[in-house]
Amino acid sequence: MWSKREVVDYALQRRRTVRSLQGRTRSIARVEACDADPMLIRAALNHGESHPVPCPVCESRRMVVLHYVFGEQLGQYSGRIKSTDELTDMQNEYGEFKVYGVEVCVECGWNHMIHSYLLGDGVPRKPPRRRKTVEDIYG
Repeated sequence: MWSKREVVDYALQRRRTVRSLQGRTRSIARVEACDADPMLIRAALNHGESHPVPCPVCESRRMVVLHYVFGEQLGQYSGRIKSTDELTDMQNEYGEFKVYGVEVCVECGWNHMIHSYLLGDGVPRKPPRRRKTVEDIYG
């Protein structure tokens, strides 16, 4: 992605959380770290892209990454999950939007934000026209 900027890597926070789960001085219980919302697990199962890193808690290989996009220029599409290919296409269509990457283990419920960054070509645009959704029609 050519327009990636303002990258924030959450590896240190992740490492601190994993260390607090291990060893003799455990400061957090596994239940507190593996607290993925059922909707997050469902999104991970249906929309997640495989993650090469095994789960730090249960060592499962069923780790996935979800990319959430947010931005004023996205209009009603802000807050949706997008694939890496879709992000590559979107960086040419929108001026600026924020991407949050979350890793999720579908086995134990581990979830942690791994990075965030801005994408877009920098050209300000109006949000797309709002289209009616099923919720608009049926309430």
